[in-house]
Amino acid sequence: MSTIKLMSAGAVQAVVTALAPEFERASGHKVDLNFGTAGSMRDRIKNGEQADLIILSEAGIAELDKLGHFAPGSVTPLGRTVTGVIVREDAAVPDISTPAAFIAALRNAPSVAYTNPASGGSGGIMFAGLLQKLGLADEINAKAVLGKGGHDVSVIVAEGRAVLGTTFISEALPVKGVKVIGPLPGELHYVNTYTAALAAKSAVRAEAAALLRALTDPATCARWTAAGLEPAFP
Repeated sequence: MSTIKLMSAGAVQAVVTALAPEFERASGHKVDLNFGTAGSMRDRIKNGEQADLIILSEAGIAELDKLGHFAPGSVTPLGRTVTGVIVREDAAVPDISTPAAFIAALRNAPSVAYTNPASGGSGGIMFAGLLQKLGLADEINAKAVLGKGGHDVSVIVAEGRAVLGTTFISEALPVKGVKVIGPLPGELHYVNTYTAALAAKSAVRAEAAALLRALTDPATCARWTAAGLEPAFP
């Protein structure tokens, strides 16, 4: 029996956590799951931490691939998720049907949660940039409640520490007490693809490749969709 170390961004945590035990039972191998923001995981790998299978944003994988961290030909798209807007389950639903309506909802909310961009989360970096582009950074950040990642943002909203939140839909769905009211509207719509690759220096590359095949088995597509991710594999 081998142990496969998997390092992954949090956006795919729910579906990977569900599928990994099934792979363990079928293969006899153990999967050591490690989740964090895409940026933090990328930096840990750049700083020398070893893993066997890595799942990050498309940009993060491309950056590490250029540095020679992955086995040639092993980069595999997994799933796409979109940034959504969340509120507490029992809260009134604001209008976010247009960019103007969403901006009004942001301004009207007494508190707004999103991922701290300093943590390296793709969604937080995107949203911080969007606030700058819209000229809202100072106004919204004055009442912002920053989370360590998308799951943390969802918990902040569920616990009532922020009235409105934005995070990847796949990170909000597993959290009880919040509801997704929709994706960012119109030209604000944001999609991120999560991609896997096999580490070039892995001592268990064949086993890690088997895990990757299990994650991208066409039979799992419905489960990726249920987790808020559009499968990016056939």
